[in-house]
Amino acid sequence: MFKFNALIPELSVSDINKSIYFYLNILSFKLEYERKDDKFALLSLNDSQIMIEEINGHWEAGILSYPFGRGINFQISVDNVDELYKNIKIHNYPIKIEMQENWYRANNKLIGQKEF
Repeated sequence: MFKFNALIPELSVSDINKSIYFYLNILSFKLEYERKDDKFALLSLNDSQIMIEEINGHWEAGILSYPFGRGINFQISVDNVDELYKNIKIHNYPIKIEMQENWYRANNKLIGQKEF
């Protein structure tokens, strides 16, 4: 049985079909379930989960303009960040910050990761 995370971000999208294609075919997420009539999907990748729903006038707190989500940043752990990055580049999706290795202090420990 599918286990829901305690926190699952729900993102508004302009085109559910384009978004599902992007998450499944470019980012390698898995479609856990969808409600086609609601233009809604729950997606997962490893231990990460997101919900996406086509804009429907219900959840918007203000005027939306592309690109949505300005000011939010998601960290998603993946098995092969280099392969994911390459796949996004091959499909000509815009990348705001090119791949880099960053180190962050967590109390008295340094934690390193590749990110873009």
